[in-house]
Amino acid sequence: MEILMRRTATAAIALAIGFACAPANAQSLEDALANAYRSNPELLAQRSALRAVDEQVPRALSQWRPTVQVTGNAGPARDFNATTTTNYGNNGSSDRGTTYNERTRRQALATFQVTQPLYRGGRSQAELARAEANVQASRAQLSVTEQRVLLDAATAYINLARELAVLDLNINNVQVLQRQLDAARDRFQVGEITRTDVSQAEARLAQAQATRTGSEGNVNTARAAYLRVVGEQPGRLAVPAVPASLLPGSDAEARDRALTVNPTVVQARYSHEASGHDVSLIEGEKLPTVNLQADAIRSNEPAGSRGVRRDTVDLLVAVTVPIYQQGLTDARVREAKQTQGQRKTQIDVSQRQVVDDANRAWQQLTTARAQIESFGAQIRANEIALEGVSQEARVGSRTVLDVLNAEQELLNSRVSLVQAQRDQVLAAFQLLSATGRLTARDLSLKVDLYDPTAYLEATRNRWLGTDIPDEAPRR
Repeated sequence: MEILMRRTATAAIALAIGFACAPANAQSLEDALANAYRSNPELLAQRSALRAVDEQVPRALSQWRPTVQVTGNAGPARDFNATTTTNYGNNGSSDRGTTYNERTRRQALATFQVTQPLYRGGRSQAELARAEANVQASRAQLSVTEQRVLLDAATAYINLARELAVLDLNINNVQVLQRQLDAARDRFQVGEITRTDVSQAEARLAQAQATRTGSEGNVNTARAAYLRVVGEQPGRLAVPAVPASLLPGSDAEARDRALTVNPTVVQARYSHEASGHDVSLIEGEKLPTVNLQADAIRSNEPAGSRGVRRDTVDLLVAVTVPIYQQGLTDARVREAKQTQGQRKTQIDVSQRQVVDDANRAWQQLTTARAQIESFGAQIRANEIALEGVSQEARVGSRTVLDVLNAEQELLNSRVSLVQAQRDQVLAAFQLLSATGRLTARDLSLKVDLYDPTAYLEATRNRWLGTDIPDEAPRR
């Protein structure tokens, strides 16, 4: 199978670029895939998204760590004192008076507090487990994006090769029909054919010129699609090496690989696992929490001519028991359980999808192989037929229209062969994608592979610091 794949892939692109050996400065499919892997913005964005999800793990781990805070206040305070005096007169009368005294003093208070969580109703464990499951799901999503980008790059490369091949065929057809028209005009001058024959040759040439113009537009469109995915203008296309050793040997093997390796299924499974931990996390809000709290308090207050400083140290165990939470927590638990059920169903959806993708790619690959053989036989028969019709036309037993039709049939069969060769190579890459093998590592691309674990390893146990690496971790 590997030999067959390499032969057909080589034949496809050799026909597309019109030469058997690639020049030294040709751009291979591997080069295009490597460029897409390094610079595609969608893939770069997904890597950043993974690093953001990685930060959920240190956030969860922080729930086991103490919080430390210092509070303080200082400022003036005013005291108002009222003194009431009574004066008695000689005649026995009394006179009362009130004197108000105001005193301004300065006071200061500082509190140093350390709180260590001891028990949070199992929420710390559930939050860490959820974070790690989300990380695994995000890594699988990164693999999904990587495969989609590489498949888009391969598709763009192969489509451009096909359009270039069709353009070459149409250019050659215009040249052949131009020579045919010139010969028809010469024969008309000597009376061998009629004006009708010449008009038929002119009409067929005009049709070929219009087809060539449309083919040129298709090439420009394919170049634009290539630039969008790969990020640079294509050079001369070279023979791609399809890694046939990665392809499954049967449709049953393709389905088995899809169910076990395809990152879409892996992502769905980890998302379901994360939703289960989310249920436990919310349920933990209904359980008691226990914290160990240490307070160191210093206060300064003036008393008389000298201030008084008081230092107090407290060590407390704080227990909080939820009694009733307005039904809000219960509603959130029910909501989380519904989400968990939806995520479980999503696993079945993803499994059916990847199995369908694998089956379709396998059938397309098998069909394209059979079509290549049929179109090859058709081309050989049309070449013989064209040669016979041309010879018969020279002796007058065939008309110019017969020759034109024979040339058109040969052109159509050659275009069909190019399309079938394109379909075969593309189906091979689609099958790799469906079975989870269309990755830079599996394809052995000459790139620095992105390490999805490096960022988490670097940030998992960080207690302080907000700086992040300027470059994405690689290995």
